[in-house]
Amino acid sequence: MHDKSTGDVGYERQQGGPQADSHQARITQIEEFINEVLKRDLRELEDWIGQYNQEIMEYVQLKNTLQTFDAHLPEGYKTQVNIGSNVFMQARVTQMDKILVNVGKDVFLEMSRAEAESFSDVRIKILTKEADVLRDESIKKRTQIKMSLLAIGERAKLMQQEVRQ
Repeated sequence: MHDKSTGDVGYERQQGGPQADSHQARITQIEEFINEVLKRDLRELEDWIGQYNQEIMEYVQLKNTLQTFDAHLPEGYKTQVNIGSNVFMQARVTQMDKILVNVGKDVFLEMSRAEAESFSDVRIKILTKEADVLRDESIKKRTQIKMSLLAIGERAKLMQQEVRQ
């Protein structure tokens, strides 16, 4: 039986002899392993993948913004700038040859638009490869869960056969 409210795996218990008890103990052990180890690891991997995807999207957005500047805003643009305490002031950006890019750990480097685009491309490639490694690990965890569920199913079949005999 699969408990949908908690996501825990469990199978109905059947009465039997000493052999059935050993099968039941092994099923319980596998269930605990699935619920306490594999599912936790899978959730952690999914969280990390989400963080990588968010960071990738930020660099994609930076690259798209830079390309928009080149194509549509050669003379600059108007914006509003927070000058403190959520008080905004209208500003006009006319010099767009250099920008500050957060390269990580809130460290900002001044770059040209071309350098910033190149930096974005490199970061996107690196982060994508790292996320791919995590996705592969996630697939392995899902496979381990499926194999464990198959093992439980086989143990349950053995228990049923022994009860019939």
